[in-house]
Amino acid sequence: MLWQKTKEILAKTLPESVYSLWIAPLTGSEKDNSTMELVGPDNFFCSWVSENYQNVIVNALELQGRRDVQIIFRADGSRKSPILLNAPAEQLRLPDMPKVRSTIRTLHPRYTFDEFVVGNCNQLAHSVCEAIALNNSAISNCVYLKAGTGLGKSHLTHAVAHYILDHAPSTRLNYMTAQQMTAEMVKNIQNNTMNHFKDKYHKHCDVLLVEDVHTLAGRKKTQAELAEAMDILLETGKKIIFTGSMGPREIPDIDSGIRSRLSSGLITAINPPGINTRYKIIRHKAKRSNLPLSEEILAYLAENLKGDIRQVESTIVSLKAQAALMKAAPDFTMVKNTLTDIIGQSRQLSPEIIRDFIAGQFKVETGEMQSKSRKQTIAFPRQIAMYLSRKYTDMPLADIGRAFNRDHSTVVHSIRVITDKKTRNTGIRRQVDFLTDQLEKKFL
Repeated sequence: MLWQKTKEILAKTLPESVYSLWIAPLTGSEKDNSTMELVGPDNFFCSWVSENYQNVIVNALELQGRRDVQIIFRADGSRKSPILLNAPAEQLRLPDMPKVRSTIRTLHPRYTFDEFVVGNCNQLAHSVCEAIALNNSAISNCVYLKAGTGLGKSHLTHAVAHYILDHAPSTRLNYMTAQQMTAEMVKNIQNNTMNHFKDKYHKHCDVLLVEDVHTLAGRKKTQAELAEAMDILLETGKKIIFTGSMGPREIPDIDSGIRSRLSSGLITAINPPGINTRYKIIRHKAKRSNLPLSEEILAYLAENLKGDIRQVESTIVSLKAQAALMKAAPDFTMVKNTLTDIIGQSRQLSPEIIRDFIAGQFKVETGEMQSKSRKQTIAFPRQIAMYLSRKYTDMPLADIGRAFNRDHSTVVHSIRVITDKKTRNTGIRRQVDFLTDQLEKKFL
């Protein structure tokens, strides 16, 4: 069968996450020698595949010698005509469910899927959130987004809420932060109306979005109520998205039951964007602001804006204002001065800076890092500092060793030890990743 062979080719050429979310759900049939109809679960799904993967499908057909095949997309159901891009999507809420108003905190109007710039750092998180919005049953009903500040986790949760409210307005969607949920619960306890709280999250909720779950640390009552709500919602096939700045296993002072539940679904991280994704983000935001930037300036900004994406937004706003006042497109002088104001003068990392930073993180003295002590409480931070010094500097091994009163062979040994421990021990890998993230935020 033509479509089955095409899918086999696509499974080998596309990332597994993309294939499972966007290609596997399609069914295909060859109407005649020149037409193939692909059927997807709904209109939005078919539109997305048509816009983003039709060329890939055509290439797969060409590999089979079928250059003349026309592809027609159709949403599942009784509709036989090709899809309309503006047609309403299928409702998430079942028809016999009571119409209960959604609880939505203020949504950012620009935080939509169309405005989200996708790169290697966030591709899986983006695809998963789209699948939740589309009510795609191919993924877990519970998703946990782990990301630092300003990397896009709120953007994606807002995008899910926007899409559902636009395409399935009768869906009962509750969106809030963990702190807001706690405040709501306290208010209901004080008013002796906890039955209302339970009904809201147990009986009248189709999609639950909770941000900043890491702030639940120490809030035992909220943890218990959330765990109970999760059990009921997931048993009835509802969708849940959590976000946090750390993973479920890393949140301190949290009950093992809620930790287990948070870990039971799909956990995906949004990592800091690489230079290519930063370039795409800056170009997108500049275009949206009607700010003309040359390719050289875009590349320069992508090279230097390495932190919070909000820094990109601040830079674009500042350049836009200056360009309007001076009635001229931004030049390199304007850009460099703006970056100095926003991110300051970047410090050149050295083994000494990294050594002192790691010593502070582990609460040991710099002198101990340079001592001959082999105590694990000192040797381990020293090895991490040497590992990071090799990663973030171009210094020779002998120069790195001098910062610790060691020779180059000790540096080589430390790099091997940390590399091996990261591979074998998940806890150590997370610890090193956390220290790396903190180092970059502080100095890069």
